[in-house]
Amino acid sequence: MKFGKEYETQMIQEWREAYMDYRSLKALVKQILGHHKQKQQRPPPHPPPQNGETEPLQSDNAVGQGGEGTGQTGLSRTISLYRAFSGLTNRARGSPKKSHRPNNPLSSKRHHHYHLFDDDEDQVILINEDKTGSYTTTFLCSAEEGGEMDVQFFRRLDGEFNKVLRFYKQKVESVMEEADELSRQLNVLIALRVKVENPNLVFPHISPGSSTVSSAHSSPHATPRAPATSPMEVIKEVEQKEDEKVYKPAPVEMLDHIKIKIESETPLQTLKCMIMGLTNDQTFSKVELKRAEELMSRAFVEFYQKLRFLKSYCFLNQLAFSKILKKYDKTTSRNTSKPYLNTVDHSYLGSCDEVSRLMSRVEATFIKHFSNGNHRDGMKSLRPKIKREKHRVTYCLGFLSGCAAALAISIAVVVHIRGITKSEGRHQYMENIFPLYSLLGFVAVHLFMFAGDIYFWSRYRVNYPFIFGFEHGTDLGYREVLLVGAGLAVLTFGGVLSNLDMEMDPRTKSFSVVTELVPLALLFCLLTVSFCPFDIIYRASRYFFIGCVLRCVLSPLYQVILPDFFLADQLTSQVQAFRSLLFYVCYYGWAGDFKKRTHECYESDIYKKLYLIVAIVPYWFRFAQCIRRLVEEKDKNQGLNALKYLSTIVAVAARTVFEMHKGRYLLTVAVATSTIATVFNTYWDIFMDWGLMNRNSKNPWLRDKLLIPRKSTYFIVMVVNVVLRLAWMQTVLGIRDAPFLHKRALVAVVAILEIVRRGIWNFFRLENEHLNNVGKYRAFKSVPLPFQEVGGNKSM
Repeated sequence: MKFGKEYETQMIQEWREAYMDYRSLKALVKQILGHHKQKQQRPPPHPPPQNGETEPLQSDNAVGQGGEGTGQTGLSRTISLYRAFSGLTNRARGSPKKSHRPNNPLSSKRHHHYHLFDDDEDQVILINEDKTGSYTTTFLCSAEEGGEMDVQFFRRLDGEFNKVLRFYKQKVESVMEEADELSRQLNVLIALRVKVENPNLVFPHISPGSSTVSSAHSSPHATPRAPATSPMEVIKEVEQKEDEKVYKPAPVEMLDHIKIKIESETPLQTLKCMIMGLTNDQTFSKVELKRAEELMSRAFVEFYQKLRFLKSYCFLNQLAFSKILKKYDKTTSRNTSKPYLNTVDHSYLGSCDEVSRLMSRVEATFIKHFSNGNHRDGMKSLRPKIKREKHRVTYCLGFLSGCAAALAISIAVVVHIRGITKSEGRHQYMENIFPLYSLLGFVAVHLFMFAGDIYFWSRYRVNYPFIFGFEHGTDLGYREVLLVGAGLAVLTFGGVLSNLDMEMDPRTKSFSVVTELVPLALLFCLLTVSFCPFDIIYRASRYFFIGCVLRCVLSPLYQVILPDFFLADQLTSQVQAFRSLLFYVCYYGWAGDFKKRTHECYESDIYKKLYLIVAIVPYWFRFAQCIRRLVEEKDKNQGLNALKYLSTIVAVAARTVFEMHKGRYLLTVAVATSTIATVFNTYWDIFMDWGLMNRNSKNPWLRDKLLIPRKSTYFIVMVVNVVLRLAWMQTVLGIRDAPFLHKRALVAVVAILEIVRRGIWNFFRLENEHLNNVGKYRAFKSVPLPFQEVGGNKSM
């Protein structure tokens, strides 16, 4: 793989704009290369005159005028002037490569410093540092033909270098401040451990020169996790003898000035806080200690990930500067990489070792305080293994896909041979059996669409694991999701093939009990696998899904995060699946006789009421989530979003009532409410969720940043979204049958179109979220810290 592609692959996508723009610099090098090729193809110049012309005088004049005579002589004279004036040449010529590291540009008090290095006679650039710490390169051969392109290249290179320097310095300062805060938090945690685990433990006063072993070491009740006051330096230990150490304990008195922030995460705690208010007293219990340790452990892991990202950012940019300068030198046959890379090496980017030292401290602190001194477990938490693709997943995917295709072909052949489409039992089958299998089909289609979303998110480098908040290594790739969908498709097609009997047994006057229970058995298997507690079939992902479902059901009582409302949006496109699930209960329950394939569900008043309720429930989840976010975040857009879902609830209710009772008045209400809801939802999809239709953007009527290179794709998708949003017209227009389609099949087709629309929406929704993260350089999860200062005391 070429370096350019590998470089873009290794980038932290949320910091993409802060990296050196290798592609644009490479394009400038190609322009320079093209100019050199054209120059070589020109005919040689005429030979100089031989009859008494003063050729040396002409050469000197050419140099003075900046003409074509500028070469090694002019360059030598220019460098000599700078060397004599600056007085740095002798020191640079006789010094080692990194002798001036202590006086690196960003730490030196001297500004306007010109960097000169060995072999000055061959140098064509001079690098200047100004008062702000920015670097400017002077190209000494700008008077040569095509020199303006070289000047442009170095001007662009300086801009990228200064951009990288500013960003890196800003991030290093940020992590240093965060390290101080983590140190204070860990000090409090150690004091809390002493308070909880040893409430009556008293540490004797230890003088700085004392050789007495502390009671934390000698007491039989002492905890092995000895407290201290400087945890980021791994608890300063003063060695008195070879096996004897003295510990300086953390002052327990600091707990008087802090408040433990344990956020309520259960519905009961939320209701208690809403009714009784926040009147929690400091109990210093083991539950609080455990929760605080969990939060601190997560904070350290996330902080260590930041440090790893910063180290990767530094290394990758240095490598990019090296690659582009060597490419430039190879193209122009000049020697510019050595002085420029020396400058990079002596700059803050190359000389700052704060990140490496801080990583070592975090590793030692985490292993000591959160892994009980177990180095392997600690590093496993800090540096989880990279997930690798397994060949058996690809093999099983191909095998199950082939089985699903074979079963689908078998169903088509059996239907054609038996003439099922024209048989008398066709209507009975479509009214009783087809709605049962359609539920499994809806789930399978949604899985296929989500697998497609994952594929395109990965292709366009959308960091979906970070956006959804997946734990490292637990996110599923598109192959895994396709594998689950293919397995479900095989089970569904196999069940359909076993239920293609259109006539009852003439002896028993009923259908086979075994085959009629196949749909129920498949549904039971689907639910069992989804909620199975054993470590099979992607347990981490299933638990994550179950947690999101639980928070959706109890959405007013839980804080709303992106995975929760994203899942609730998916459920709004599965209304027909909820109704099919209701039909399962009715058909195998109170109003159906599955042995004879008959039911009275559509005449049942209970079923009609539940038929309306289950269609509204998914939209209620989103409405409740928007209200919760409106109350917490004070964001007016969440109020408008809640009104959008409220209008959709009214429209769905109006269409459902019209479908049951008919009537001109109900038709008018259904059309009016559905039109308002469609306009509202379409506007929100395009303008808010996708961030498109910005007239003043760099890409007219789209947005400034786009991941898909073809802009026409966005316009096509907007039109498709509007068309698919109008699928509700099938209900109000009274379209019940279509050529070669039963009315139940038509309902299923409309539901599948809505799932397809949701799959398209998913990609562009996360694309917009990813670009928002990129614009804010947001590459890390925010972990709440457990302790808060009270009374204005900042020392904790």
